[in-house]
Amino acid sequence: MLAGPLATMWMADLGAEVIKVERPGTGDETRRWGPPFVGGESAYFLAVNRGKLGISLDLGRDREALEALIRTSDVLVHNFLPKTLATLSLAYPNVQELNPRLVYTAVAGFPPGPYRHEPGFDALIQALGGLMAITGDGDRPVKVGVAIVDVLAAWAALAGTLAALLSRTKTGRGQAVETTLIECSAAGLANVSQAFLLTGVEPERRWTAHPHIVPYQAFPARDGLLMVAVGTDAQFQALCSALRRPDLATDPRFATNPDRVRNRDELVELLAKTFQSRSRAEWTTVLKGAGVPAGPVNTLRDLFGDPGLVGRLLVEVNHPTVGRYTSIGCPMSVAWPPSPLPPPRLGEHTDDVLKPLGIGS
Repeated sequence: MLAGPLATMWMADLGAEVIKVERPGTGDETRRWGPPFVGGESAYFLAVNRGKLGISLDLGRDREALEALIRTSDVLVHNFLPKTLATLSLAYPNVQELNPRLVYTAVAGFPPGPYRHEPGFDALIQALGGLMAITGDGDRPVKVGVAIVDVLAAWAALAGTLAALLSRTKTGRGQAVETTLIECSAAGLANVSQAFLLTGVEPERRWTAHPHIVPYQAFPARDGLLMVAVGTDAQFQALCSALRRPDLATDPRFATNPDRVRNRDELVELLAKTFQSRSRAEWTTVLKGAGVPAGPVNTLRDLFGDPGLVGRLLVEVNHPTVGRYTSIGCPMSVAWPPSPLPPPRLGEHTDDVLKPLGIGS
């Protein structure tokens, strides 16, 4: 419910005309996911549906309109379960007959196999897909605070669609593209999953710390949490100089990153005492001046109040009921601006889209 809408909103920002198809009467479930609601619209729906035209269709009954859209489109994106696809005759072989050039992008919960017919929801996938095995502290797993697996799946769907469109320029034919939430979750484990596959050792949950790099975590400063990301031995030397702790730089326990990982607890304890002596702003100035990556653990007010962090990302939108508001664009810099078209009201563009196709006129 997030991956497909997010991927297609990014497609709109990259220049596509996107038609969002919703069921009559109720529409997208996320229209009711809230609060907050503003102007009768949920923040959730507004977050992932900018830039689209919106139409209402009963996919079981409005077959003529559905097939007309398929014949005249470059891409179809869906997140239906196999049973629904069979009922609606919307599996790839069905649509391929209607439009051999169509790129057919599916977002599923699970790959072919015993879980194929089960729905995928982000929180469940975070549990099944390994993220909760590494996120949290000690024996307390936590869920990432945003539907991060859906976001990963949105990127995969976007990339796969663009790759299939490029292939079509060479072959003249479309193809089926599929990404699944569970595979995106497992692939998103990256270096952590590779370490497990090589050693068979389960990773530990380490709060904000990195399993393979030290010091690479948040430390309590005098007024809040400070994130320190020391990625090289040279940066560690610079950190010790900035902290006025040259003894740590020459201590054989901490000479290289593998040494620091082995002696993580001792080093972190020593650094924590030092960081508590000054504010986050003071430490940020000192550490960045020394070439050490560091910064405060921001609130959203901090984040969106800093143009240096989000300057190109924000999009101003005018909505007929919400009014003027700020939204988030595709985090990809291109030569044209993101689409300012507001998220559609339910069925808002049905006639505008279907009449040129000879439907409903």
